[in-house]
Amino acid sequence: MTPYVPGESPVHRCPPGAKILALIATGTALFALPRLDMAVVLALAALAVTGLLYWIARIPARLVLAQLRPLAWILAVLVLVQLALDGWLAGLLVAARLSALVLLAGLVTLTTRSADLIEALQRGLAWLKPLGVNPAKAGLAIALTLRFIPVLAAIAAEVREAQRARGLESSLVALTVPVVVRMLKMSDDIAAAIDARSYDPDRAGH
Repeated sequence: MTPYVPGESPVHRCPPGAKILALIATGTALFALPRLDMAVVLALAALAVTGLLYWIARIPARLVLAQLRPLAWILAVLVLVQLALDGWLAGLLVAARLSALVLLAGLVTLTTRSADLIEALQRGLAWLKPLGVNPAKAGLAIALTLRFIPVLAAIAAEVREAQRARGLESSLVALTVPVVVRMLKMSDDIAAAIDARSYDPDRAGH
């Protein structure tokens, strides 16, 4: 799971809610531009700014690389497909988009304490309460999802390597089913651990 790196940088001191909004806005903007050339420029700019933010936050290079390492094979496959179908510019766009989003999500969790992240999400989702959604539980789920993005990517990479050894790397079912099963097993383990500690998200912030 992506660890929290203590610090006093401007990135660390930025309110959790602002970081989450920035992540959402960036993700939306990266996929909103219809023109390929403009989308590439925006994606590269987002990647550069994200790299600058990592430097400002003084995040070690090994942790930066750790965000992308599990996704290396996914990026490689997607880039090769785009190169074959739409050319090098489309391949560059895919690589820049995914790298920027993963690194930005990693930066949020690396510079924000879990409790602060969950509390910000709970406040932001309070408007869902009249609809029957528990903001505390929804916030916890989203926070865990953000923190486990590298883990989920690593699971996908491990499954792919195992299926490649069996000669099944071209089978979508052979790749997808084990990943889904392992993700469900991991979610069950996390839920059991939370229950064992009698964690109540409704009361955690009080």
